[in-house]
Amino acid sequence: MEKIRIKDIAQRAGVSVGTVDRVLHDRPNVSKPAREKVEAALKEMNYQPNVYASALAYNKSYIFNVVLPQHESEAYWEEIEQGVKKAMEVRRDFHIDVEFYYYERFNKEAFVDCYTKCLDSNPNGVVIVPNEIEITRDFTDQLHARQIPFVFLDSYMPDLKPLSFFGQDSFCSGYFAAKMLMLIASGETEIMLLKQMKDGHVTSKQQVNREVGFRHYMVDHFPNIKITELCVPFKGTRAEYDAILKEFFDTHHNIHHCITLNSKAHIVGDYLLRNNRRDIQIMGYDMVAKNAECLRQGSISFLIAQHGYQQGYSCIDTLFKAIVLRKKVQLVNYMPIELLTKENVDFYRRTQL
Repeated sequence: MEKIRIKDIAQRAGVSVGTVDRVLHDRPNVSKPAREKVEAALKEMNYQPNVYASALAYNKSYIFNVVLPQHESEAYWEEIEQGVKKAMEVRRDFHIDVEFYYYERFNKEAFVDCYTKCLDSNPNGVVIVPNEIEITRDFTDQLHARQIPFVFLDSYMPDLKPLSFFGQDSFCSGYFAAKMLMLIASGETEIMLLKQMKDGHVTSKQQVNREVGFRHYMVDHFPNIKITELCVPFKGTRAEYDAILKEFFDTHHNIHHCITLNSKAHIVGDYLLRNNRRDIQIMGYDMVAKNAECLRQGSISFLIAQHGYQQGYSCIDTLFKAIVLRKKVQLVNYMPIELLTKENVDFYRRTQL
């Protein structure tokens, strides 16, 4: 196809080259009649702008900030970080840089301090793992006032009007988890639900919603199976976890199946392997290395993949498309809910990019 030049468009529309350039780049100081002539000429000539070339030509730099919880290694959040970094690397020609800002979960002052530093850096776009809705609203109201687009991860809060959201449908994920667990635990009388707690709360809104879905399925299909909760500290040591698990399993001889709705199934899985407890299994989330190893060795029955890497990549890619290329992006992006077993774990790809 022959390349269409700005000069050709100007000639067809009967306007100056400068007018065409202003219309193509959506700049001001173009009269309505002139804009209509240019737009008509573009349609007649089937003009398709090279948005990548245009963005490169501007030679502008962009800063995207990522606001997420503090975490240790071998966590879901680390997968997200790796995806973010990969997206930045892929778009390096467009002078995109990413800065991470971390806050302590359930600490409102820490969240405010974190987002204040984020705002002080004057970013072009932000990826946010939200806190409680009202304190998150304080942050997003300021982003809206400054016309800074933001993308949500982990929790979808539509009232705060994000540019986009990436994550699983938490209710459906929890419902699915219960259904899969009951394929192997339908004959049980009691199962254990492991919960990591900090200041009396689980560590994410997503887990709360998963539990709603999980319990919904159990009430509907297995109302007679008792769900016994075991709460462990958010940042316990291995010795502390071992003591809690030993006491629990020593006093609950009829429990053979457990589930946790976060990425820490390996806490139980590792304990079971070290103590040669082959009569108990746990189900959990996320294909982090410690979970994968327990899955291969049989102490974890199933893992549900969240595609954290893909989520991190997609958030940055969405900001890139919306801000740099000025393209429309999809608001809600639910990630696939995939079940991993020891038979298929080695064929899992954390990204579908």
